[in-house]
Amino acid sequence: MADEDVQMQLENQSNAGKWILIIVAIVVIAGFAYAQYSTHTKLGTLSDQLEASNAQVRELQARIQNAEAQEETLARQAGMTKKELTQRTAELQAQQRAEASRFEQEEKAQKQAISEVSGDVAGVKTDVGGVKTDVASTKADLEATKAKLQTAVGDITGQSELIATTRADLEVLKHKGDRNYYEFTLLRGAKPQAVSTVSLQLKKTDPKHGKFTMNVTADDRTIEKRDRNIAEPIQFYSGRDHLLFELVVWTVDKKKATGYLSTPKNAPVPVTASNPSS
Repeated sequence: MADEDVQMQLENQSNAGKWILIIVAIVVIAGFAYAQYSTHTKLGTLSDQLEASNAQVRELQARIQNAEAQEETLARQAGMTKKELTQRTAELQAQQRAEASRFEQEEKAQKQAISEVSGDVAGVKTDVGGVKTDVASTKADLEATKAKLQTAVGDITGQSELIATTRADLEVLKHKGDRNYYEFTLLRGAKPQAVSTVSLQLKKTDPKHGKFTMNVTADDRTIEKRDRNIAEPIQFYSGRDHLLFELVVWTVDKKKATGYLSTPKNAPVPVTASNPSS
């Protein structure tokens, strides 16, 4: 019995070892089969990729051949060799780059010129603004001077007249442009002085009281204007057309008197007389 039991145990162990070997063999065969399948699949994929790459290479070669053929055709049409065409193409490209550079430089120069012109325009605007300011200031000065002009009653017409009592006032009257104006300075006791078409002679002065005496000669007639006041308009008629003349003395001292004579615009002006201020 003991021997039979031992023999049975040995048989059972032998059978178990066989099954283990069978299972190991099956696993090895399955792993080998899977590895072979995976390798075959990868080889197929690589083969497809290689074929695609070869197709792209063939297409690229075809394009290069086509481009070379076009270059040769163009060269024949232009009467040049392929080398000459390539050289001409390079020259044209160089000319294009040079033209582009020249245009870029010209554009920069134009922008610079525009910038400079803009600066000049800004300067002109500033100058114009300054001129406007000066004109406004001058206008204000003239308006202030106008306000200083005195109104006096003429001794013949009896009408109120604007008279100048200073040289600045006289400039305002000149700008009005309605009459001619002649400035004069008379020395006391001197010979008659021609002013426009008349003669004036200062006979006497009284600086303390602002008075003077003057002879006025017009149309071969002498009229004495005695004890007249400064800034007093002295009126008289002269000429064939009986035109109204007016003189005003604005300063007197012991030896002289200064002032102006105004005449109508249509009054005659002798050749020997100084040109009127109008």
